[in-house]
Amino acid sequence: MAETAAAFKPPISVALTGASGAQYGLRLIDCLVTTGHEVWVMISKAAHMVVATETTEALPARPDKLAQALIRRSGAAQGQIRCFAREDWMAPVASGSGASSAMVICPCSTGTLSAVATGASNNLIERAADVALKERRRLILVPRETPLSAIHLEHMLTLARLGAVILPAAPGFYHRPDSVADMVDFVVARILNQLGIEHRLMPRWGE
Repeated sequence: MAETAAAFKPPISVALTGASGAQYGLRLIDCLVTTGHEVWVMISKAAHMVVATETTEALPARPDKLAQALIRRSGAAQGQIRCFAREDWMAPVASGSGASSAMVICPCSTGTLSAVATGASNNLIERAADVALKERRRLILVPRETPLSAIHLEHMLTLARLGAVILPAAPGFYHRPDSVADMVDFVVARILNQLGIEHRLMPRWGE
């Protein structure tokens, strides 16, 4: 029997944009599915190119086909993952009167960082982040860029002052990772911590 939205934990929005690090976003989706959350996914055109370059995944562009592909790869229940197009202004994340959802942009390109910091709202990802800020909802941005210019740093400071969490994709090594997957999990674990979601991706400090 197909699951219904009521059977899932509250939705979390995940947006992948055109920075390196598609593995972080895909792994985050998998983990949110495992913890029983409904997941609302937005993938930019540039992010599709990054996924194709950095992984062996072949993700379709059409939202309905993309949702099915993500359901298959993550083992999600039908209806647990919903995908929205670049200009789907009727999506629940496009308005503050829509259903409440924490949002993670992972990875977050510096272009998206700039757009969110200045309230550009030129596409659904930017608008959803704008809604999260104005509604005082949890917004986590995971930039993956180096070195950082003063422009990047100023935009990060602006967003931090507005209540967003800036969580760079900077894996640590004190847990002695054995693989790239371990390094990906380090960052995803920090994201889940910020969302208040229990996980066993890695031991917490002191455990």
